[in-house]
Amino acid sequence: MQYKPLGKSGIEASIVGLGGTSFGGYQESGAPDDKASINAIHAALDNGITLIDTAPSYGWGHSERIIGEAIKGRRDNVVIASKCGVWWKDQRGSSNGIKDGKEVTVSLRPDTIQIEVEDSLKRLGTDYIDLLQCHKPSIPPEETPIEETMECLMNLKHQGKIRAIGVSNVSLKQLTTYDEAGDLSSDQFRYSMLTRDRESDILPYCAKNNIATLTYLSLEQGLLTGKVTLDRVFDQNDFRNNIEKWAPWFKKDNIKRLLDMFSGWEDLLAKYECTIAQLTITWTAKQLGASHILCGSRTAEQSIQNAGAGSINLDHEDMQRISNDLVKLGDPV
Repeated sequence: MQYKPLGKSGIEASIVGLGGTSFGGYQESGAPDDKASINAIHAALDNGITLIDTAPSYGWGHSERIIGEAIKGRRDNVVIASKCGVWWKDQRGSSNGIKDGKEVTVSLRPDTIQIEVEDSLKRLGTDYIDLLQCHKPSIPPEETPIEETMECLMNLKHQGKIRAIGVSNVSLKQLTTYDEAGDLSSDQFRYSMLTRDRESDILPYCAKNNIATLTYLSLEQGLLTGKVTLDRVFDQNDFRNNIEKWAPWFKKDNIKRLLDMFSGWEDLLAKYECTIAQLTITWTAKQLGASHILCGSRTAEQSIQNAGAGSINLDHEDMQRISNDLVKLGDPV
């Protein structure tokens, strides 16, 4: 496994991180398998992954509780990244619709952030969070100034309750304001071989200003593993069925184009003794400004496979070859 600093924080973390969304479960898929989740976490830690990302809103605290249970006796070997800002206890903040059956708001007020941090510490069974990230940007009508939010986060850092500060899903302008207002260490956002718009703004800024990047959906819900075939059928409520609005790459024609591209990588898979998913993770982690790739896992085997990507070193020529193939692939049809 390779490790990189989380920006200016001084905290080293594995370049492959474990995403904790699935540990909380989803309304449409029912309750998660907690035993399998704990096994997946243990397998990740046993194979060099130290970075685990979660949030209070993942299962309304369930993901944090499961992670807290899984890391008992191993806390010193784990870099916990959690979040604040998605609020559901009362009407403070600005309405952000319905999530998994609950009315939620976005609240980056100091009073709600402090409550969230105390609750997260209890659920995680720890007295500090390594990286606390603002889950979403503040929105009208109750839009908390970034400077006010950062002052609260800096106070929590000085108190030792958090070690570093991050943001998530922000614009370049918002990122710059956060960076100027305090000690910003990381930015989390969607980025993959198929979703590369952040290469024009966020990634170069982070590279220039020593801000770590935690990218999610880098395997595009399984598309970039090569395991989604033309006969794959998803559950009725799965968003991947909504190909027109949310998931154009899941159209049959586009899946075929991806599978054709993957078939041309057989020699690379043999050369690096890796899977398509591992090749994808490694390529993504080596792009300008990219540092840490978050990969979800429901089983121990998935954790082991994802962790394996962290030890692969692609040659420059092979990196360029893959990039050229992606240019030829183009946009979804």
